[in-house]
Amino acid sequence: MAINIHQLAEVQTDQIGDHTSIWQFCVILKGAQIGNNCNINCNVFIENQVVIGNNVTIKPGVQIWDGITLEDDVFIGPNVTFANDHFPKSQNKDFILRKTLVKKGASIGANATILGGITIGENSLIGAGSVVTKDIPANEIWVGNPAKFLRKQHD
Repeated sequence: MAINIHQLAEVQTDQIGDHTSIWQFCVILKGAQIGNNCNINCNVFIENQVVIGNNVTIKPGVQIWDGITLEDDVFIGPNVTFANDHFPKSQNKDFILRKTLVKKGASIGANATILGGITIGENSLIGAGSVVTKDIPANEIWVGNPAKFLRKQHD
């Protein structure tokens, strides 16, 4: 099993697939599951209740919170922000975890914000800087704040 974990990363999980690379200054908590052939760039934080499929790329400055699933072949651009709580506040005793699903082959551009409870469809593309507030259908490109349909993906 060939896994590349940089010596300056803190990796608590043992659920990491073959040929996955985890770069410096990453923190990955014990319950996280990461597939084969993934590239987790520097400065990435991954919480416990996270599932990451095979062939996933996560660029620097991303936090993957509890309740987020990234299916196979997903691309997460630099500084993408995920939220898993619609009403965040410190010491929130009424916290409701909003699960997010990014389906196979989807790509999310740099600095996009994805609200909790969203499904991003297969092979869809979210443009850089977009704010996604609702589900995105498969094979579509969405851009802007709030994100709006731009066009269908080309084959």
